[in-house]
Amino acid sequence: MGHSARDVFAMLRGLGVPMEAKPFAVGVRIEHRQRDLDAAQYREAAGSPALPPASYKLAYHTRGGRGVFSFCVCPGGQVVAAASEPGRVVTNGMSELARDGENINGGLLVSVTPADFGGADALAGVAFQRRLKEAAFRAGGETYAAPAQTVGDFLARRPSTGAGRVSPSYRPAVTWGDLRACLPDFVCDALAEALPELDKRLRGFADPDAVLTAVESRSSSPVRILRDETYQSALRGLYPCGEGAGYAGGILSAAADGMRAAEHILEDYM
Repeated sequence: MGHSARDVFAMLRGLGVPMEAKPFAVGVRIEHRQRDLDAAQYREAAGSPALPPASYKLAYHTRGGRGVFSFCVCPGGQVVAAASEPGRVVTNGMSELARDGENINGGLLVSVTPADFGGADALAGVAFQRRLKEAAFRAGGETYAAPAQTVGDFLARRPSTGAGRVSPSYRPAVTWGDLRACLPDFVCDALAEALPELDKRLRGFADPDAVLTAVESRSSSPVRILRDETYQSALRGLYPCGEGAGYAGGILSAAADGMRAAEHILEDYM
């Protein structure tokens, strides 16, 4: 299953399948003008038809030990609504094949651990995600608009009242304000520490007009379904694998884990 299959997690736990909460990451989508990051990456070659829209991959460790990193970067793309439950707002990102949109966006995420979830239950991470999404729904005005803030205002700790040079792509709309209304302080503090440092590695990343849209909370599964050396659960015949089971962190690693699970199944049946 996928990393947000909450009904499946609950059903398996009801059957007595052992599972545990696991670390993942939460944060925002950060949005820049594509041509600005093209200029930062390609310099004098920016605009050449021989070059694709620029992307990036960034990471930083805070003084407190949190990881802050980019995730699922979408050149020429848009920030999209990904809510699957009423009364909650969550964002994601996508690019169309042409990657010819005005903006580039990516997840900017902070690592979280079971100690942050406020409970010892195996599904405490799911509850933590839901609280963030409910807070984002309220901060957005309870209309499924997403809360947003410019980087400049976020770093200055003042609410935003509108866009600068970067127009947010999220639909149906964004509601300008202060993201501390919907994100934990430790997440905001980590982002505020990381942004100026990441700007040293990619000029313009902390552009005051860049847009932060909340909340991005589905980077990977908040649950790990336990398995043994044969890849089977304590419920024999069940082979937890891939991202939703907590053994992968993206499309390729999930596919590789599924292939290994298939090999174990073949060993059992052959």
